[in-house]
Amino acid sequence: METIIDDKQLERDTVRRVTWRLLPFLMLCYLFAFIDRGNIGMAALQMNHDIGLSPRMFGFASSLFFIAYFIFEVPSNLALQKFGARKWLARIMITWGLISASTALVQGPNSLYFVRFILGAAEAGFFPGVVLYLTYWIPSAYRARIVALFMVAIPAASFVASPVSALLLQMDGAGGLRGWHWLFMLEGLPTVLLGGVCLFFLTDRPAQAKWLDARQREWLTATMDKEAASRAAKVHIPLWKLFSMPHVWGMALVCSCASAAGSVLNVWQPQLLKSFGLSVMQTGLVNSVPYLIASVLMVWWGRHSDRSGERRWHTAIPLMLIGGGLVLANLFHSLALVVLLLTLVLIGAYSFKGPFWAMATGWLATGSAAAGLAGINAVSNLIGGGLMVNVYGWVKESTGSYALALLPMVGMSVVSVLILLFLSRKSRVATAGAVKQA
Repeated sequence: METIIDDKQLERDTVRRVTWRLLPFLMLCYLFAFIDRGNIGMAALQMNHDIGLSPRMFGFASSLFFIAYFIFEVPSNLALQKFGARKWLARIMITWGLISASTALVQGPNSLYFVRFILGAAEAGFFPGVVLYLTYWIPSAYRARIVALFMVAIPAASFVASPVSALLLQMDGAGGLRGWHWLFMLEGLPTVLLGGVCLFFLTDRPAQAKWLDARQREWLTATMDKEAASRAAKVHIPLWKLFSMPHVWGMALVCSCASAAGSVLNVWQPQLLKSFGLSVMQTGLVNSVPYLIASVLMVWWGRHSDRSGERRWHTAIPLMLIGGGLVLANLFHSLALVVLLLTLVLIGAYSFKGPFWAMATGWLATGSAAAGLAGINAVSNLIGGGLMVNVYGWVKESTGSYALALLPMVGMSVVSVLILLFLSRKSRVATAGAVKQA
């Protein structure tokens, strides 16, 4: 009995130490990733007029990030496996920080198109790379809450960046530069510094972790090797065959709904809110509120999923919340009600992530995880960001309505829920069959 208690205490102590060592730093890195990819939304309040962007052109420029991300994400994640997380994550951060800061140099639509495309290429692989990296360190029973904590950096980025970006826009005229020039430069350069820190702070594998004591290192190495072997027992799928399998594309389509909701609102929500007659500073402050609430609830939802051991409905319910919030946002024209409904949409978009990625990592064999996670995330970014950010711009330019441009995502929500319920049912049936055979 004492041995069992000691083992449990060792497990808790080890997971707690790993979490406190890795998670705050990775969250800070991801925070700046989303500040650098999403600050174009606040910059647009000045920049679009300065360089002559229509809604459709702005949507296209924003979408190019996701298109490049799609092209380069799988190769980037495979490179992380080859070179190690420490070196590859540092490379990603240094290049994307420099490119993000260089957005201040754009002179017109074409130069903005170019910079957004290479920004997506530079950042490609960061998120699935970190998710893969966490599978080396975090036992599966803790993974949904840890992924949810890590991904709280996404809404937190907008919560922090919206008022900060609004303040930077007030620097208009300082040094002969526009406010949006200062915004890109001052928000891009800290990422370069964090990339340098990666080289000294991160450890590639538990066996190399000198910051764990010997017992913790041995327990974690044995535990993660056992979980890797369990996933490897699943049929290994070659890379080319992985992307010919319906369930991989199904998971990517499910993820696309949450990706679309998060990406579209990240890029377009400041302009939507400003259309109610707010000033730039008011827009920044109001824009931050939904992200604060979503940050808190996504952590709670991920923990609830881990404690209950349930993934299916913890993933489906947030998708339903996205669809419901988007439908209702078209029925009301009060700023307070619209902000409330957009908050519900963002709660759904971010609460979805922890349970979904915990479920997805469990469905993929170890040898296929790097390519599978990257592929799912890349396709969801292409559809959710590359396509739907564009669709929003087209509908807005055609109808003049920010609210109507949200409606195409309602259909995505319905389809995503149906696909998820079908895939998770098939997975449960397959698991039950394997248990019977055993």
